[in-house]
Amino acid sequence: MTVPLSILDLAPVISGGDAGDALRRTLDLAQQVERLGYHRYWVAEHHLTPGVASSQPALLLGQIAAVTERIRLGSGAVQTGLLTPLAIVEQFGMLDALYPGRFDLGLGRSAQRRTAALSALPDEAPGEARVVDGLLVPRHFSFAPLHRSARAALFARLLQQPGATPAGLDSVLTDIETLLAGPYSDEQGNEARAIPGEGADVEIWVLGSSGGESARVAGERGLPFAANYHVAPAKILEAVDAYRAAFRPSKTLAEPWLMVSADVVVAEDAATARRLAAPYGPWVRSVRTGAGAMPYPSPAEAEALSWTDADRDLVADRVDTQFVGTPDVVAERLATLRRVTGADELLVTTITHNHADRVRSFGLLAEHWNR
Repeated sequence: MTVPLSILDLAPVISGGDAGDALRRTLDLAQQVERLGYHRYWVAEHHLTPGVASSQPALLLGQIAAVTERIRLGSGAVQTGLLTPLAIVEQFGMLDALYPGRFDLGLGRSAQRRTAALSALPDEAPGEARVVDGLLVPRHFSFAPLHRSARAALFARLLQQPGATPAGLDSVLTDIETLLAGPYSDEQGNEARAIPGEGADVEIWVLGSSGGESARVAGERGLPFAANYHVAPAKILEAVDAYRAAFRPSKTLAEPWLMVSADVVVAEDAATARRLAAPYGPWVRSVRTGAGAMPYPSPAEAEALSWTDADRDLVADRVDTQFVGTPDVVAERLATLRRVTGADELLVTTITHNHADRVRSFGLLAEHWNR
């Protein structure tokens, strides 16, 4: 069975470009992949990152909706620790009022815990890489040291109101679902209505990178779940198993519905694909050293960067699980990912320095996948 292919876009800023260029490329890419038959087009939420322009999903989705016609659009994911449930519902309610029935409200908790709490976490043991039925499950990378940095404390101060304590994901989802259904009532019977928002036809998703709270809550509430192989490949099986173990049927779903992400680069020949993917390692290195994703370098710039064994080890889990090659090779690896995880959909993300190469990568993959 051929499962649907969807896209996650970060609106990457490239070296020599700026945020405006990145956002215009995103609008063009959305139009192109709609014609190619991709099922969904999701945009990420990243803040204070030189190499990523997708910082406000709802704003960007409105622009994409204006230049597309039918492809489903969504957030991958709204960080629930940075907005109130009301603000989230109003944003997506406004989108739905203008472009009815097209939006997925993807929610994540990556910014939900305070940096102080994250900084107290111990480093996780990396474990050993293994291959499960053809799928590489690499050693784990721990972000705990980054969350103990002064830079992380600065980001937390800029992203959250002083003294704000983010609610748990389950509580956030309860408020969002109540506001969408309307009205929202307190113990005394006072009512509040989210306008726009109440009655909006949005599909709620939960995204997660491990078998923790996000997977559990998505399962218990009977919501679709997107598991991030492209972010935390070492945790993928843990995440999907936790979701399925926790799943309870709901009005939304009678059975679990799982989407799994992957980083891919496709080209007509293997050598070209490897050249286009060469900047990925240095780009991941910039994230993991705490500087934030740098503007995406060209293959020539990546080749000129100094590169050590320690650098390679730092990014090995991500580089080794990026699917790079000709359409048949990448499609085969995606099919393995789908088989091992039991995914109902696949969410692919691609970054190249040249926009035409990125469009071509998605085109080659879609043509082969849908054949």
